[in-house]
Amino acid sequence: MYHSVADCSDDPYQVTVSPGRLDRQLRWLRRRGLTGVGMERLLRARAEGRGAGLVGLTFDDGYADFLDEAVPLLRRYEFSATVFVLPGLLGGTNEWDRLGPRKPLLTEDGIRRAAAAGMEIGSHGLRHTDLIGAAAGLLAGETGRSRELLRALTGAEVTGFCYPYGTVDARAMEAVRAAGYTYACGISPGPLTGMLALPRVHVGEQDTSLRLHIKRRLHRWRREPVPAGAYPGVPEPRAERTTP
Repeated sequence: MYHSVADCSDDPYQVTVSPGRLDRQLRWLRRRGLTGVGMERLLRARAEGRGAGLVGLTFDDGYADFLDEAVPLLRRYEFSATVFVLPGLLGGTNEWDRLGPRKPLLTEDGIRRAAAAGMEIGSHGLRHTDLIGAAAGLLAGETGRSRELLRALTGAEVTGFCYPYGTVDARAMEAVRAAGYTYACGISPGPLTGMLALPRVHVGEQDTSLRLHIKRRLHRWRREPVPAGAYPGVPEPRAERTTP
């Protein structure tokens, strides 16, 4: 789970990774025979029994630097990723980060260009609103309306949602289900873990090769496992017939 790809010198939240560090992290994956992909491709492959060697890469918030900095690096290694964007703040800034700094978000054209580069476009809600305890109308808008806007913008289906701030409860998850998403990402959803509450690990500027190795090893112990179940549009595996 990534956010902004830019200079890290002014980041009070420590969620930014520099282009150089991202380059080294992607190279680390490639050297280990791993391929970074978007979440939909990963989940489909797992449902088909072909998920070995694939790693889901996600970029939250839809910063403009995703297109300028992340996409060229991803394509260098023949990787792809999912970028979760905010159709209610197109061309705006990260106004939810009270401490700043202000960073530009993707425009309509930027989102289309990211999609044309082979990146999956997912929804992060309309305006990065915390959905925990939100009223029913707000939940519907942040989930359903954001999906409608992105479908109209990209001309493609939008199957993935990412909970703002990574937090999820049963009501938010039900709103995501009602909006028609196939999967949704959080951070550490605990007992809610499943296709509509997928766990992720944050990767940042301090994550060297050693730290990446440790995080990869610990992920299965710190997060609830997600069964490799069926995915819409993927046929159920056919049982092999045995001869008596």
